[in-house]
Amino acid sequence: MVGLWGEGSRNRTVWTATLLASTMLTGVSATFAAEAAAPAGDNTIGEIIVTAQKREESLQKVPASVQALGTQQLQQLHVQNFNDYVKFLPSVSFQTTAPGQTNVYMRGVAADNQSNHSGSQPSVGTYLDEQPITTIGGALDVHVYDIARVEALSGPQGTLYGASSEAGTIKIVTNKPELGKFSAAYDVEANQVDHGGVGGSAEGYVNVPLGDKMAIRLVGWDEHDAGYIDNVYGTRNFVSTGITVNNAAYIKKNYNKTDIYGGRAALKIELNQNWTVTPTIIAQDEHNTGIFGYDPSVGDLKVQHFRPEGQHDRWYQAALTVQGKIGDYDLVYSGGHMDRRLSSQSDYTDYSYLYDKGFGYAAYFMNNAHHNIDPTQWIIGNDHFTKESHEIRISSPANRPVHFVMGAFYQDQRHFIIQNYLVNDLSTGPSGLSVTGWPGTLWLTDQLRVDRDFAFFNETTFDLTDKLSVTGGIRFYKSVNQLEGFYGFSANFSSHTGEAKCEGRPPIIAGSPCTNLNKTIRDNGETHKINITYKLDSDKLIYATYSTGFRPGGVNRNGSLPPYDPDYLSNYEIGWKTSWLDKSLNFNGALFWEDWKNFQFSYLGLNSLTVIANAGNARILGAESQVSWRATHDLTISGSASYTNAELQENFCGGQTCSATNPIQAPKGTQLPVTPKFKANVTARYQFDLASFRAHLQGSVVAQTSSWSDLLTQAPIPPTPSIYAPVRSALGKQQGYATADFSGGVERDNWSLELSILNAFDTRAQMYRYAECTIQICGQEPYIVPNRPRTISIRFGQKF
Repeated sequence: MVGLWGEGSRNRTVWTATLLASTMLTGVSATFAAEAAAPAGDNTIGEIIVTAQKREESLQKVPASVQALGTQQLQQLHVQNFNDYVKFLPSVSFQTTAPGQTNVYMRGVAADNQSNHSGSQPSVGTYLDEQPITTIGGALDVHVYDIARVEALSGPQGTLYGASSEAGTIKIVTNKPELGKFSAAYDVEANQVDHGGVGGSAEGYVNVPLGDKMAIRLVGWDEHDAGYIDNVYGTRNFVSTGITVNNAAYIKKNYNKTDIYGGRAALKIELNQNWTVTPTIIAQDEHNTGIFGYDPSVGDLKVQHFRPEGQHDRWYQAALTVQGKIGDYDLVYSGGHMDRRLSSQSDYTDYSYLYDKGFGYAAYFMNNAHHNIDPTQWIIGNDHFTKESHEIRISSPANRPVHFVMGAFYQDQRHFIIQNYLVNDLSTGPSGLSVTGWPGTLWLTDQLRVDRDFAFFNETTFDLTDKLSVTGGIRFYKSVNQLEGFYGFSANFSSHTGEAKCEGRPPIIAGSPCTNLNKTIRDNGETHKINITYKLDSDKLIYATYSTGFRPGGVNRNGSLPPYDPDYLSNYEIGWKTSWLDKSLNFNGALFWEDWKNFQFSYLGLNSLTVIANAGNARILGAESQVSWRATHDLTISGSASYTNAELQENFCGGQTCSATNPIQAPKGTQLPVTPKFKANVTARYQFDLASFRAHLQGSVVAQTSSWSDLLTQAPIPPTPSIYAPVRSALGKQQGYATADFSGGVERDNWSLELSILNAFDTRAQMYRYAECTIQICGQEPYIVPNRPRTISIRFGQKF
């Protein structure tokens, strides 16, 4: 398996090289930016067009809190993936354990640190063009190249975007094929990561007209990210049996390498003046090894793990968009089918070791000869996601005094789940500890999850005067959540879950031993929005919005627990969009008050089994702002910031009534996890002539204050639920940080060259703190997911 960067398929190398060669052999000039460029000598900030309200509008004319990063800005900020662009979106926070394993939150609407396959739906929706790409395990980690813009829509977007946009929406909008115009570009990069290895990337696109009425756009990328975490030698002694194990077979430097390759193809067909059809397909293959968190008790950027680790994430999405006019009305149909397969291996030694240390669990693990064995666990996961979505909408001309967007939406998501917890040489057969039909499997999850959504929506704007507008929106929805299959131990290991609870029911899911889970919950309701906008003049507006968001309830797979109910978000917001100094300065912002009612909270209960409860109410107060200033034609300064204060409004006692036997696990006033109170960034870019070159220097600083990764201050220890142990203090606080990026480069004719130093001072930011199992047990050995260490890169590109 030899690829462009040392790993991958031969076909991948040939395919990528062919695409890049096609871009280099052309000689036609092209423009590359999505933003409208200002003429020479003009200090006007270029206009960015967004589709936040399901129609194309200038960002400065949208009466909502929307931040957009256009093509030029994405390139200048060295954005290639989610972690890169989210730094510059202060209303967005996240938790991640590996690429493609990221949970996204906005405006502090975050309660838990679990992304379990049987857990709640996300509260932030992610869209690729017109199609939702959110899954329970996290949104797709789309490689960012030849992207028109990334839009972040803060606050509930439930009227136009539905259930998974309770707290906000992120949209990744691709560049579309251009009719009658040939263009192409490629970029190659090499980089060195401090404490790690060498990485690089190759990217390219080509836009080819096919006659007067058709054009095709092809995009390709191949990226190797160097590792920087080392798996070092260590031993574990299981006190109940005296068995000692070591990880000599798995020692490796720069353990967490990632290889990504993929492509996108879009065909635009202009049927006539009014109708266009655009089929698109995008596919990506991402393979990483190792783990992306380190154990501070072992050392900086070091772990001691004892079993194979890594994941292989491959997906594709096929989409079709049809746009046309019926009289003066615009009609849009968009449909998509996504298929994602995620294979993973995870070390679970901490669970085995710490449960043995506390409760002597290792003594129970025997082979068929009834001898104690190495009880070290590891997990093999196979997740298969499919998502089918359809939306049709019609909108009236925006220049009419009354104009609307209305439509219908349908979505079907399916998640086939296998989580296989293995112990080598575990006893099998009628008296064995292995799950029936699964030799060596201590615990098995073999389930199918189905989530369906149906919705009708309408948003209508009344222009009462030239300056005053009122908008009302409503969305009626129905949802279905179904979970079926098997989870648990063999009957010889546990009488509380697994085969002991099947009660003779045959397997619904092929390959599982039997069925102990078959639950469905249905929900329906509506969400709404009211907005009042007043235009102070042609360059300034203020607005006030009341909007609501929702997240459907669902099934608790533990048969003794009831379903969890929907949660709801009410948003009260005032904001402004303003341009000053002949449009050389934009100053936008919003103040908001959000009440999160009956919010869903997931935590690990007995046997580290995820439980979802409705935790009560929370209140979130905050502000967010963005500034862009073109001080001169050559100097641009931009920045954004957010302040978020999110707190519990009542005591949380594990989803039950608080009492002496059920004490408070998170008291009223507890700060919600994940989101820092303050987050900000600023970027300055100066361009100048240098001999015969056009040169630039750029610097960016990103900073945020500390945050917690879990809501609970204490929780019961699973084997002894009457005894409580600390959670937050055991796991530790994610410390605040500031990082800096610097770059400089030159360009001439159609080529450019740039040198960059990212994370220039090698700041070890704590992106996420987590434990391998129940925090009350494993919290004494937390892991820290850091940002990438200092990276020095050189990048060369050409446009044709």
